[in-house]
Amino acid sequence: MGPAELVQAAAMARRFYLEGKSKIQIAEEFGVSRFKVARVLETALERDLVRIEIRVPAELDAERSDALRARYGLRHAVVVESPADASADAADPENLGEVAADLLGELVTEGDVLGLAWGRSTIHMAAALNRLPPCTVVQLTGVYDAGTAERGSVEAVRRAAAVSGGEAHPIYAPMLLPDPATAAALRGQTGIARAFEYFDKVTVACVSIGSWDPGISTVYDMLSEDEREHYASLGAAAEMSAHLFDSEGRRIGRDLGERCITVEADRLRRIPEVVAIAGGQRKAAAIGAVLRSGLVTSLVTDTAAADFLLTETGPGPRSALDRGDPDD
Repeated sequence: MGPAELVQAAAMARRFYLEGKSKIQIAEEFGVSRFKVARVLETALERDLVRIEIRVPAELDAERSDALRARYGLRHAVVVESPADASADAADPENLGEVAADLLGELVTEGDVLGLAWGRSTIHMAAALNRLPPCTVVQLTGVYDAGTAERGSVEAVRRAAAVSGGEAHPIYAPMLLPDPATAAALRGQTGIARAFEYFDKVTVACVSIGSWDPGISTVYDMLSEDEREHYASLGAAAEMSAHLFDSEGRRIGRDLGERCITVEADRLRRIPEVVAIAGGQRKAAAIGAVLRSGLVTSLVTDTAAADFLLTETGPGPRSALDRGDPDD
């Protein structure tokens, strides 16, 4: 390109990339065809006259995020850099909650009903919330320990409702009860029944995922040793909102649900947007299992889990947006 062509190409590129003018507008200004403008802009890129740089915050891994979204057919996938000092046994990095809070700020719209399930990552997410449109917030599960409700799920629901300025519908009950009769009686209590009435109205839900290990699965920690061995014999590999899954994403141990205060899997499947927050090497296989269940549409995770999910050789992933039950 000669000097005149270079100057013209630079001017056209400035109009297009910096000033936001269309190719037709540029063509009219310079008295050429829009096809000529297109060729000049293409040449400007080829000759390095124009350089396009895509930048995201350092903690976000855009390449892994896009690869994970495509591989599992997710609506949204956000991968965060794992902390440099994170061990293989580490729980979810706390910064996952901060990123998930920002994602919910994008996904939730005025008038939505936001559902929050019990989990350390959802509690961290709620604590990090600083913006939400006006919406109703409902608790989707009981708590791990009713005695810590003020520091857990109940407080997370209250916090989210306070940020949004909407109503809060907490559940003051344990997640797991000794028997189905006790669980049924609690579901009939006024406050809990009122929260359950909102389950079919939830438009965006936020859940956590646990692997079938002590300290990583809420359900595992609440069961007796005999019960743990029983569900392990059925192939338990992952847990989400008190629902158990094998490595292929099939639900197992459905009898456990009769003892739990939690949103039913079929109701969860009907929620338009279900965001899971989970990361770390120890949870990676469990995350893959839940993604294959059809209950989750979006994921916030870290690079340690993402690397496993992108290379795992187990059961092939299916689109997470295929909301059908893998048991059918």
